[in-house]
Amino acid sequence: MTDVKAVVFDVGRVIVQWDLRYLFAKLIPETDRLDWFLANVVTQEWHFEHDAGRALADMVPERKAQFPQYAHLIDAYAARFLETIPGPVPGTLSLIEELAARDVPLFGITNFGAEFWAQFVPTMPIFDHFTDIVVSGTEKMVKPDRAIFDLAAARFGHAPAEMLFIDDNADNIASAQTLGWQVHLFTQAQGLAADLRSRGLIT
Repeated sequence: MTDVKAVVFDVGRVIVQWDLRYLFAKLIPETDRLDWFLANVVTQEWHFEHDAGRALADMVPERKAQFPQYAHLIDAYAARFLETIPGPVPGTLSLIEELAARDVPLFGITNFGAEFWAQFVPTMPIFDHFTDIVVSGTEKMVKPDRAIFDLAAARFGHAPAEMLFIDDNADNIASAQTLGWQVHLFTQAQGLAADLRSRGLIT
């Protein structure tokens, strides 16, 4: 196995917690109604359109026309998105700090809408340690498609085999592995820490 020369992080559910439910549970107290809303109105599939580069100015009015009775909640998706991110995933930030202290180059590849990314980044000084982050909504390409990994490898300046890619999504991991990246399927920081130690990246 080639020595790892750079570590590449996913963001949502690896560095920070993320779930649409964190926001909408505040706005829809009935569990059955909340479940229906998240399955039919503000769905992960619809949200993924913004991750893929579609503008909120197009998405939101269209969705409100489909579900006019939920217009105020669809507006809340656009206006209060940061409330879907309640805080860091326990333990990951300290691992990033340790990698940075050891001068390990850090990068990111994230499926994240460009407009929401612009709001989010200023809240997370941890990203000051990252040399570059490929954001799907900016590039209009998404994981697990090959194109975003090829773009990242070109921008980061390391061969895929020299980089460790960390993601919580098995499809993204499988795609990266097929393209020659070293990979870690993230479930919790403790498991990641053990992997990083085994590779000599942290102590």
